[in-house]
Amino acid sequence: MTTTSRTVISIRTTERTAMLDVTSRVQQSLQSLQAREGLCLLFCPHTTAGLTVNEGADPEVARDISDTLTRLVPAHADYRHTEGNSDAHVKSALTGVSLCVGVEAGHLVLGKWQRIFFCEFDGPRQRELWVRFAGA
Repeated sequence: MTTTSRTVISIRTTERTAMLDVTSRVQQSLQSLQAREGLCLLFCPHTTAGLTVNEGADPEVARDISDTLTRLVPAHADYRHTEGNSDAHVKSALTGVSLCVGVEAGHLVLGKWQRIFFCEFDGPRQRELWVRFAGA
């Protein structure tokens, strides 16, 4: 028999652009869902934010990613969308809004240096991260 359950993580961002390590909060969500073996599906229901997995040991890696996205997709360019956050939509499209991470013995299966990051591109805002567990 397969079980599926969901929870929501509330995230308050304080800067226009930020990469927030949410790994511990996702792990806590799995514990509250009594997740054991299966998949953790993460979804960001926002068009100006995203999700990624990358190195979390050195905070400069997240800063480098954020800075590089800012250089590649500047805030002010020749965008047709005129709300002033076109760059945030493009950055969200580049990072993606969903992740799938394995769960074994109730723990996220990530590489030694890997962490899960919520990427804010149009803050500060109140955001949500949806966590769904699917397992046997």
